[in-house]
Amino acid sequence: MIEHLKQIEQEMIQIRRHFHKNPELAFKEENTPKYISEYLTKLGVEHEANFGGNGVVAKIKGSGEGKTIALRADFDALPIQDEKDVAYRSEIPGVMHACGHDAHTAALLGIANIASKNRDEFNGEIRLIFQHAEELSPGGAISMLKAGCLEGVDAIFGVHVASDVPTGMASYGYGPVMANADDFTIEINGKGGHAATPQLTIDPIIIGSSIVQSFQQIVSRRVDPLEPAVISICKFISGTAFNIIPDSCLLEGTVRTYSEEVQEIIINEMDQILKAECEKFGATYKLRYGKGYPAVINHDAETTLFKEVLEKQSKKIEVKPPKMGGEDFSYYLKERPGAFFFIGARNEAKNAIYPHHHPKFDIDEDAILHCAEALLGVALAYLR
Repeated sequence: MIEHLKQIEQEMIQIRRHFHKNPELAFKEENTPKYISEYLTKLGVEHEANFGGNGVVAKIKGSGEGKTIALRADFDALPIQDEKDVAYRSEIPGVMHACGHDAHTAALLGIANIASKNRDEFNGEIRLIFQHAEELSPGGAISMLKAGCLEGVDAIFGVHVASDVPTGMASYGYGPVMANADDFTIEINGKGGHAATPQLTIDPIIIGSSIVQSFQQIVSRRVDPLEPAVISICKFISGTAFNIIPDSCLLEGTVRTYSEEVQEIIINEMDQILKAECEKFGATYKLRYGKGYPAVINHDAETTLFKEVLEKQSKKIEVKPPKMGGEDFSYYLKERPGAFFFIGARNEAKNAIYPHHHPKFDIDEDAILHCAEALLGVALAYLR
């Protein structure tokens, strides 16, 4: 059955290009799930639209009883202006598929096409989860799960194209492969005044600057050096004029960890630093810490299955160290055994060289077929 995917490779590429030209932001997807639903309807595939919000869930049952395996693809885009010079460039100002979700969805629709026409070649059920809103917390996975997308499912697998992995190669890992992805906002309130009389003020910029420096010592001095952790402050907003010391400043950033214990250490240390620094100067603060997607932790047996399937497909595979990016596929893996892996989409000859979330991001479209082959191969191997 897998060999049939090659016959519809160009169709999958055209589907991907359609999505790429017509991207939709998280929680605002309307036409994308409608397209998915119409495509499945033409195939005669049983499915439910508006699942858990804007998601779509399809069920393709084989010729006999057996297990149920779920395959997931996401389909939301990002608020980025597409700067590529290609025919399928985004037609929506300020919105583009800068992460490869369009390719994931095209691959899953290709699987729907082939599996629905070859039901006699497998027993059990292949469930296809087309998920909305992966890019924006709280993400679409939670609502999809609450709506029952994994009811009766025995295992789940997901894939992501990778801009740092050459086309034709796949990467995987046992255990943690992506991090807890948290965000925080800090408001520091001091006392503004004239820049010529700083002694009469409580300068929030000085306090904020000290906090930025002190936060970096959390990872270097309070966290076990063998435990991965990142604290990045990515926004520092304050002031209105060159000669006015402002009343307040705003800091925003992200924390990435794998261990929940390390996550709690960092939250506590951040609060202690904020308290100490603000008390020292007589300022006050507010900390909002948002726990985002949990770490993506692959299950051993399912990871081994993926490895064995790709070896039989004669694909190049490699073990990659964990990434510090986040993914709400983690919620599925908390409910069912499974694995999340990466398919290479980098190709210098095709100018597919830019990282994810870059305005010139693109993929080598050969990766779409590789995604479909890998996912369908794992599904058939599991069901057999």
